[in-house]
Amino acid sequence: MLIGHQKQWEFLKKSAEANRISQAYLFVGQEKLGKRKVALDLVSWLFNQDVQNSQHPDLVLISPENKEIQINQIRELIWKLSLKPYSAPFKVAIIDEAHSMNQEAQTALLKTLEDPKGKAILILISSKSQYLFPTILSRVQIIKFFPVKKEEIKNYLKKEKKTEREAEEISKFSLGRPGVAIDFVSFPQKFEKFQKKIKELNEISKSDLIIRFQYAKVLSQDPQDLRETLSIWLNYFRNLLLFNINRPEEVGRDNLVKLSNLIRNIQNISFLISTTNVNPRLALENLMLEI
Repeated sequence: MLIGHQKQWEFLKKSAEANRISQAYLFVGQEKLGKRKVALDLVSWLFNQDVQNSQHPDLVLISPENKEIQINQIRELIWKLSLKPYSAPFKVAIIDEAHSMNQEAQTALLKTLEDPKGKAILILISSKSQYLFPTILSRVQIIKFFPVKKEEIKNYLKKEKKTEREAEEISKFSLGRPGVAIDFVSFPQKFEKFQKKIKELNEISKSDLIIRFQYAKVLSQDPQDLRETLSIWLNYFRNLLLFNINRPEEVGRDNLVKLSNLIRNIQNISFLISTTNVNPRLALENLMLEI
């Protein structure tokens, strides 16, 4: 079931029906919005076969290996796209987290975009399109995805047999991202952890620096917990900003600016931790000075 993004879906479907589908797309927007779901739904519709949970011979899926997409993955992709379709009208490749392609991989992909071979459609998916080469961006049709209305997510949750209170709570913290809501439904322990981490955050924000730095030390020792915690904090502060943004006189413009800067810093730290060898403890200690 597709949650939201009806305009994007109708545009893609009508383009295909009119035989005006592009050879290359970039689906861009925040993580967990449902971009990959729309891409797979489109392929299912084009192939007249559900490809969500299958390995179709004419569909190629690429995702990062060891935090990046490497040139050998793109070379293999290019070779597969050059082959004749097995049973579908054309080959389709989906590159998830396309911004994680290293420079060599992006250069190789660019050559394919400049001189496409075979009957193929390429769909890039990214939440950080600014890390893609401008020359790649100029050769794809960009489809933007935005947060889904809270009521649409809430209605979905009710269909999943969630109570009014559960649907309200989950849809509020999902912040317009259906993927987050689905995760909370599929894995209730995730939502419990979310609530626990927000409680910890509130306690830390009232503590002195010694306690904050100790918390940073402990948190930095578990990479998985660190990534999940930063993601939870980011959701929380975004939600707080959206709630207060229309009340600048009441909240204070300086507080809104501080909140925006905090969100930006968490995003930067999350990206650096996932893509570089930055010292996570030092990065967290700097963040502790702002919380």
